[in-house]
Amino acid sequence: MAPTTAPDADTIPPLHSTKHRLIVAGLRLLLKHGYNDLGIQALLQATQTPKGSFYHHFKDKEDFALQVLNTYMTQVHAGMDACLKHPDRPPLTRVRDFFEMTQKSYREEGYMGCLIGGLGQELSGVNEVFRARIAQCFSEIAAGMASCLEEARQLGDIPKDSDVQEMAERLVDCWEGAALRSRLQRNPNSLTSMLDFYFSAVTGVRQQADAS
Repeated sequence: MAPTTAPDADTIPPLHSTKHRLIVAGLRLLLKHGYNDLGIQALLQATQTPKGSFYHHFKDKEDFALQVLNTYMTQVHAGMDACLKHPDRPPLTRVRDFFEMTQKSYREEGYMGCLIGGLGQELSGVNEVFRARIAQCFSEIAAGMASCLEEARQLGDIPKDSDVQEMAERLVDCWEGAALRSRLQRNPNSLTSMLDFYFSAVTGVRQQADAS
């Protein structure tokens, strides 16, 4: 999580209708219950789907959760493209825009936090498949941040000797910690404070949330 949020049904790429319904429900249920506490039967009941239909689309529960995670990452990349590739806004503002968009989604979801971070905390120590996939997710998010931070470095918005990859990775790390705190506290304070602190630290000037 890296910084990200669950997509809604309207923004998920076209799938078979039953598979689509299961993945949409899975996004919500995995955020709420986690992997180990999500029973297949509860998912089938929530979606009114026969067991045979589930196993037609997914090999098992692990395959299902990985496909849900992949769908989640598709939405993360779409959000990154929408924010980070906006040419009319300064690069640091674009980076903050992405996290503020994610924060808004967290609020709408009831501060359930980041699916990537949640699954990472739950499974990375016991499941190598999930550990590797979640590490890849974080790396992809950090790479997008680093590209935008490099633009900021070239423009002189951050020091010329900045290691933008390191800065991007620490940004993702800090966000994931703040996302966990926001879930525990059920409010956005830790997310906002983290963004203020980070951008103040990297630029020496506190950036406002609505900077343009």
